Amino acid sequence: MSRQRRSKAVIDDGMNPELVNGADFDGFYGIPVIKKPKEIIIPKSIVPFSKLNKADTYKDAIATYEMDQKFSDLLIHPGKYVEVLKRHIFISLDCSLYRNAPYAAQVTNVYRSRAIGNYYQRKGVYVIPQIRWGNSLTYTTEVFPEKVAFLGVEKHSIVAIGTYGCSQTKDDKYHLKAGLEAMLETLEPVVVLVYGSMNERVFADYRNETKFVHYPDWTTKSHQGGDL
Repeated sequence: MSRQRRSKAVIDDGMNPELVNGADFDGFYGIPVIKKPKEIIIPKSIVPFSKLNKADTYKDAIATYEMDQKFSDLLIHPGKYVEVLKRHIFISLDCSLYRNAPYAAQVTNVYRSRAIGNYYQRKGVYVIPQIRWGNSLTYTTEVFPEKVAFLGVEKHSIVAIGTYGCSQTKDDKYHLKAGLEAMLETLEPVVVLVYGSMNERVFADYRNETKFVHYPDWTTKSHQGGDL
């Protein structure tokens, strides 16, 4: 089989079951668990995966707050990045959860994010769970018995969320705030890293619920003349 066909098979199979050998699983959907770290470490900054060469060792978190194509290699060949990610903090994959996507696709992308995070954590990488929700089906139990957006994450830990591009419309703001409230109630995190804007209409009611640590998105930081 050619290299191209092997790569295509990995993408088509998608779930990479060998990644979760030895993992613990959460809930009816069997989402791999990213464990609560023994020590809470707050990164100095958050650097996109595509800018990995600009990250400070042991200080910066590597995240995937960018187009999915820019971090596809992490999904296809995660083993390639174990040693380099050990030198940083890693925020688990921010796989897209479009609100108009089928629920099955949204569940799948939650699984992918936790599976890769669990894999790297078991390889010795310091991993912070990325929490991403889609439509209300993912962060409520209105229809399904579990809030799938929060499965695979232990309570009273450190988590990360990305708001870049998520508060442009009234509907965006509604789901961002509703999902945030559901996350805080469900996971009770002690620290929430926020990549992107922190709209007061969304966050004001929850300032006392946890410790929020804000990071400007990479584009804004570069325009502000940040240390890139």
